[in-house]
Amino acid sequence: MKESSIKEKNSAARSSVFAAVALTAFKLVIGLVTNSLGILAEAAHSGLDLVAAVVTLIAVNYSAKPPDAEHHFGHGKIENLSALFETVLLLVTCIWIINESIQRLFFAFVEVDASYWAFLVMITSIVIDYSRSRVLYKAARKYRSQALEADALHFSTDIWSSSVVILGLAGVRYAEMFPGFDFLRRADAVAALLVAVIVIYVSAQLGRKTVHGILDHAPGGLRESIKRAVEEIPGIHDCHAIRVRTSGVGLFVDMHVNLDPQLSLERAHELTELASDAVRRIVPNADVTVHAEPLRA
Repeated sequence: MKESSIKEKNSAARSSVFAAVALTAFKLVIGLVTNSLGILAEAAHSGLDLVAAVVTLIAVNYSAKPPDAEHHFGHGKIENLSALFETVLLLVTCIWIINESIQRLFFAFVEVDASYWAFLVMITSIVIDYSRSRVLYKAARKYRSQALEADALHFSTDIWSSSVVILGLAGVRYAEMFPGFDFLRRADAVAALLVAVIVIYVSAQLGRKTVHGILDHAPGGLRESIKRAVEEIPGIHDCHAIRVRTSGVGLFVDMHVNLDPQLSLERAHELTELASDAVRRIVPNADVTVHAEPLRA
């Protein structure tokens, strides 16, 4: 990977760390002051986002290391492990949020102060999360980075969960203004439960994609696209035994082609190079290995 690309990925990851630090501190202080479980749940969520952002930064740096004697395919799998770690962190957060919500809903009522500060911290969070998720998604798509994509998913999830918390705080505020709607005083705990549901759903999607990466799940339709492109090259009669695996931002393609056994070694080599170029037109910067086999009559 080019030095400029590595710097851009690192810059996106570092900015996430700074944003997570600011949001965690802001939410924690306001959550403790207002006694809002919704905000405290979001503070815990942001705290784990901070841990995840740090892990992502480390993973992005480590995955950029070139192949060595012990890692022949490079160090890209560290991005998959980073994303899996973030998934586990999200699920741990959900367990705590669900437990606290159930306690407040059915066993111990806690007074929540739905002050202007409570609304301010959540609106600020949405603005920062929106900005961060856009930057991270852009870098993730550009460099096919699962670690950055997982980080972006964290921040985009926060946008929806923060919106739910705002609705919960609004319910508490409404109950304070209109005594007949006293049941809305528990809206904050309900909002926290909804946050947990959102996080669980997103974690499941992220976890599924991460496991696919670790198990070398080939991108859908890629094998067929490679086969069609290679077999269009004059002189190549068949393309088979195509194997595709990902490693972080890298993609490795291994395939066999049938060639006329009367071809010179030089011409056979030219055709395998053309086959590699055809693959790279579909997947830029792919690491391609082509095995030439004699065409049988």
